[in-house]
Amino acid sequence: MAADGPSKLGFGRKLMTGKAVAPARRDVAHEGFLTHRRGRWARIAAELSVAAIAVYVMTDPTPRHNGGTSLGYTLGTLGTAMIVWLSLLGVRKRVIGSKPFSLKGWTSAHVWLGLSLIVIGTLHSGFQFGWNVHTLAWALMMVVILSGLWGVTLYATLPEKLSANRGEVTQQQMLEAIRTLDRQLDTAAQPLAAEEAALVRLSLERCRIAGSLRQRLSGNYANDGNALALAAVSERVSAGLRAGRPDERLQQIQFLLERKEAALAQARRHIRMKAQLELWLYIHVPATIALLVALLAHVLSVFLYW
Repeated sequence: MAADGPSKLGFGRKLMTGKAVAPARRDVAHEGFLTHRRGRWARIAAELSVAAIAVYVMTDPTPRHNGGTSLGYTLGTLGTAMIVWLSLLGVRKRVIGSKPFSLKGWTSAHVWLGLSLIVIGTLHSGFQFGWNVHTLAWALMMVVILSGLWGVTLYATLPEKLSANRGEVTQQQMLEAIRTLDRQLDTAAQPLAAEEAALVRLSLERCRIAGSLRQRLSGNYANDGNALALAAVSERVSAGLRAGRPDERLQQIQFLLERKEAALAQARRHIRMKAQLELWLYIHVPATIALLVALLAHVLSVFLYW
């Protein structure tokens, strides 16, 4: 009898209201932009690409496929409109609201329709490439698309890595921890001999948290002042232990240098991941602007000289 309770109760609600109980709406709060609306834009992009390929295969223009055929003009017009619309994502990010397209939906369209441009743009050209503004526009389009794929990969993986590396501290707190260790090293080096104190100064004066662009992206700081000082101090500490004359002052310096190296590694990982995101923008955004300029030149040259 108890097992029938929920069923009877639900049936009673339907009788009282005259309507069936609607199922709970799917929670889409955490739905990623790639799967927005259950992959709506991915399906549209796939269908668009398949349709373009099918029409391309079924037509046989004379003398061959190129941008000047009826199909070429159609695909070119479609591709141009898509490029211009998709490039407006940056403008959409600055507009508050959800209509006519939500930011997540526009981003999803930006990715998937952008990928479909590989098919549409290449079929528009009829695979006729050369040293001209038309091929330049196609090449810039490919640079934008490929750099966009790189950006999608970064945004899909780096935020979680940034959060895991940062833990419960902010970037400002990371830097403050390093400054605190520098003050402790400076104090601990006061009673040292001049040669040993010089090693501490090596850490204090020749240590870069960020470094050059190459260092920020590679994470290679092998010749950094703190790493060199730590290696030298560790060698002296080990020599003293082997000789049976441990130096507690140097051991304290070694401990502080090791803590500083760990703090530097955490801060540098954070900086490296942020630098990767910034580098992507420095490639993708200028390439998009260059594409729009080349696309304008491509369209004008077609109408003026063809």
